[in-house]
Amino acid sequence: MIRRMLRRQAGFTLIEVMVVVIILGLLAAIVMPRLVGQTDKARYEQARIQMRILEDALKRYKLENGLFPTTSQGLQALVQKPSSGARNWPQGGYLDKPEVPQDPWGNEYIYVSPGQHGPDYDLVSLGADGIEGGDDFDKDIQSWSL
Repeated sequence: MIRRMLRRQAGFTLIEVMVVVIILGLLAAIVMPRLVGQTDKARYEQARIQMRILEDALKRYKLENGLFPTTSQGLQALVQKPSSGARNWPQGGYLDKPEVPQDPWGNEYIYVSPGQHGPDYDLVSLGADGIEGGDDFDKDIQSWSL
């Protein structure tokens, strides 16, 4: 008889399990939007930091070679020696890695030299949506407004 009573009390009832599932669902509904917002903010800040790193590399390129890479040479000139205009290009290039980083959303940075907004070049990330313009985290990140 004692064994029967112990068996009945050994598990959770369906109602107890459902209450736990509902509580977990409510917690997820409250916490997830905050985490997602932080992810977007972190990506936006990462893009700004990457652009500053690219700008520093471009300035070093100009300091050592006398001019910025052309639009056709692009940012690739920071990691691979261009066929012309790079007389003092250092072994290993101007970036830590042998490739030009993409923005945090997986898009290429847009580089134009000479620039229309900056005197020497324009560097742009199109933000989270990958298209020109936008608001909040979809807003373009532009070198001339950093």
